[in-house]
Amino acid sequence: MTGRDENTLQDLTLLGNQRTTYAYEYNPSILEAVDNMHTTRDYFVKFNCPEFTSLCPMTGQPDFATMYISYIPDEKLVESKALKLYLFSFRNHGDFHEDCVNIIMNDLIHLLAPRYIEVWGKFTPRGGLSIDPYCNYGKPGTKYEQMAEHRLMNHDLYPEKIDNR
Repeated sequence: MTGRDENTLQDLTLLGNQRTTYAYEYNPSILEAVDNMHTTRDYFVKFNCPEFTSLCPMTGQPDFATMYISYIPDEKLVESKALKLYLFSFRNHGDFHEDCVNIIMNDLIHLLAPRYIEVWGKFTPRGGLSIDPYCNYGKPGTKYEQMAEHRLMNHDLYPEKIDNR
Protein backbone atom coordinates (compact mmCIF):
# COMPACT_ATOMS: atom_id res chain seq x y z
CA MET A 1 0.00 0.00 0.00
CA THR A 2 1.27 3.47 -0.81
CA GLY A 3 -0.04 6.79 0.39
CA ARG A 4 -2.18 7.64 3.37
CA ASP A 5 -5.91 8.04 3.51
CA GLU A 6 -8.03 10.16 5.86
CA ASN A 7 -8.27 7.32 8.38
CA THR A 8 -4.49 7.31 8.94
CA LEU A 9 -4.47 11.07 9.56
CA GLN A 10 -7.65 11.54 11.58
CA ASP A 11 -5.93 12.00 14.95
CA LEU A 12 -3.70 14.88 13.81
CA THR A 13 -4.74 18.31 15.02
CA LEU A 14 -1.69 20.46 14.21
CA LEU A 15 -0.59 19.52 10.70
CA GLY A 16 -2.41 21.76 8.21
CA ASN A 17 -3.90 23.88 11.00
CA GLN A 18 -3.53 27.56 10.06
CA ARG A 19 -4.25 28.70 13.63
CA THR A 20 -1.15 27.26 15.26
CA THR A 21 -0.72 28.18 18.90
CA TYR A 22 2.79 28.34 20.30
CA ALA A 23 3.36 27.10 23.83
CA TYR A 24 6.03 29.06 25.66
CA GLU A 25 6.18 26.64 28.57
CA TYR A 26 7.16 22.97 28.42
CA ASN A 27 4.18 20.98 27.17
CA PRO A 28 4.52 17.30 26.20
CA SER A 29 0.81 17.06 25.34
CA ILE A 30 1.63 18.86 22.07
CA LEU A 31 3.25 15.70 20.69
CA GLU A 32 1.22 13.68 18.19
CA ALA A 33 1.90 10.38 16.44
CA VAL A 34 0.79 8.63 13.28
CA ASP A 35 0.89 4.97 12.35
CA ASN A 36 4.13 3.61 10.93
CA MET A 37 3.22 2.09 7.57
CA HIS A 38 6.52 0.19 7.35
CA THR A 39 6.70 -1.89 10.52
CA THR A 40 8.30 -4.88 8.79
CA ARG A 41 11.66 -3.15 8.41
CA ASP A 42 14.10 -1.25 10.56
CA TYR A 43 14.90 2.29 9.48
CA PHE A 44 16.09 5.46 11.17
CA VAL A 45 14.10 8.67 11.36
CA LYS A 46 16.36 11.61 12.14
CA PHE A 47 15.49 15.15 13.17
CA ASN A 48 17.93 18.02 13.54
CA CYS A 49 16.70 21.08 15.41
CA PRO A 50 19.40 23.80 15.16
CA GLU A 51 17.31 26.41 16.98
CA PHE A 52 16.54 24.66 20.27
CA THR A 53 16.44 26.96 23.28
CA SER A 54 15.82 26.52 26.98
CA LEU A 55 16.73 28.48 30.09
CA CYS A 56 19.32 27.94 32.78
CA PRO A 57 17.33 27.01 35.91
CA MET A 58 19.60 29.12 38.12
CA THR A 59 20.24 32.30 36.13
CA GLY A 60 17.35 32.33 33.67
CA GLN A 61 19.86 32.95 30.87
CA PRO A 62 19.03 31.36 27.51
CA ASP A 63 20.81 28.22 26.36
CA PHE A 64 21.01 27.42 22.65
CA ALA A 65 21.58 24.02 21.09
CA THR A 66 21.23 21.87 18.07
CA MET A 67 19.11 18.95 19.17
CA TYR A 68 19.59 15.68 17.26
CA ILE A 69 16.85 13.07 17.59
CA SER A 70 17.18 9.69 15.86
CA TYR A 71 14.92 6.71 16.31
CA ILE A 72 13.91 3.38 14.83
CA PRO A 73 10.11 3.37 14.92
CA ASP A 74 7.92 0.47 15.86
CA GLU A 75 4.18 1.07 15.48
CA LYS A 76 4.18 4.90 15.61
CA LEU A 77 5.95 7.89 14.06
CA VAL A 78 6.13 11.33 15.63
CA GLU A 79 4.41 14.00 13.53
CA SER A 80 7.03 16.62 12.64
CA LYS A 81 5.01 19.82 13.15
CA ALA A 82 3.96 18.60 16.58
CA LEU A 83 7.61 17.79 17.35
CA LYS A 84 8.66 21.32 16.30
CA LEU A 85 6.03 22.89 18.51
CA TYR A 86 6.96 20.59 21.39
CA LEU A 87 10.65 21.50 21.11
CA PHE A 88 9.65 25.18 20.95
CA SER A 89 7.79 24.72 24.25
CA PHE A 90 11.18 24.45 25.99
CA ARG A 91 11.79 28.14 25.18
CA ASN A 92 10.96 29.32 28.71
CA HIS A 93 11.65 26.01 30.44
CA GLY A 94 14.38 26.15 33.05
CA ASP A 95 16.42 22.96 33.20
CA PHE A 96 19.97 21.75 32.85
CA HIS A 97 21.13 20.53 29.44
CA GLU A 98 21.31 16.92 30.65
CA ASP A 99 17.72 17.14 31.89
CA CYS A 100 16.41 18.57 28.60
CA VAL A 101 17.78 15.72 26.46
CA ASN A 102 16.50 13.07 28.88
CA ILE A 103 13.06 14.71 29.13
CA ILE A 104 12.77 14.80 25.33
CA MET A 105 13.79 11.16 25.06
CA ASN A 106 11.39 10.07 27.83
CA ASP A 107 8.47 11.95 26.25
CA LEU A 108 9.15 10.37 22.86
CA ILE A 109 9.47 6.91 24.40
CA HIS A 110 6.12 7.45 26.12
CA LEU A 111 4.49 8.62 22.86
CA LEU A 112 6.04 6.19 20.39
CA ALA A 113 7.40 3.13 22.20
CA PRO A 114 10.17 3.05 19.58
CA ARG A 115 12.47 0.12 18.98
CA TYR A 116 15.44 2.44 19.52
CA ILE A 117 15.95 6.17 20.18
CA GLU A 118 18.78 8.57 20.88
CA VAL A 119 18.82 12.27 21.67
CA TRP A 120 21.95 14.39 21.52
CA GLY A 121 22.00 18.04 22.52
CA LYS A 122 24.95 20.07 21.25
CA PHE A 123 24.74 23.26 23.27
CA THR A 124 26.61 26.42 22.37
CA PRO A 125 29.37 27.30 24.78
CA ARG A 126 28.67 29.63 27.66
CA GLY A 127 31.55 30.81 29.76
CA GLY A 128 33.97 28.92 27.52
CA LEU A 129 32.36 25.52 28.10
CA SER A 130 30.02 23.53 25.88
CA ILE A 131 27.91 20.69 27.23
CA ASP A 132 26.75 18.00 24.79
CA PRO A 133 24.62 15.41 26.62
CA TYR A 134 23.69 12.21 24.80
CA CYS A 135 21.19 9.58 25.88
CA ASN A 136 19.70 6.55 24.21
CA TYR A 137 17.31 3.66 24.76
CA GLY A 138 16.66 0.29 23.18
CA LYS A 139 13.52 -1.73 23.79
CA PRO A 140 14.36 -4.13 26.67
CA GLY A 141 14.88 -7.77 25.80
CA THR A 142 15.49 -7.06 22.11
CA LYS A 143 18.48 -6.53 19.85
CA TYR A 144 17.78 -2.79 20.21
CA GLU A 145 18.71 -2.93 23.89
CA GLN A 146 22.09 -4.35 22.86
CA MET A 147 22.35 -1.74 20.11
CA ALA A 148 21.75 1.03 22.67
CA GLU A 149 24.50 -0.31 24.91
CA HIS A 150 26.92 -0.58 22.00
CA ARG A 151 26.15 2.92 20.70
CA LEU A 152 26.47 4.41 24.16
CA MET A 153 29.83 2.75 24.79
CA ASN A 154 31.10 3.88 21.38
CA HIS A 155 29.47 7.29 21.37
CA ASP A 156 31.66 10.19 20.35
CA LEU A 157 34.77 8.14 19.65
CA TYR A 158 35.89 10.88 17.30
CA PRO A 159 35.32 14.11 19.23
CA GLU A 160 34.68 17.17 17.19
CA LYS A 161 37.18 19.91 16.55
CA ILE A 162 36.41 23.41 17.73
CA ASP A 163 36.15 24.63 14.12
CA ASN A 164 33.12 22.51 13.23
CA ARG A 165 30.71 23.77 15.90
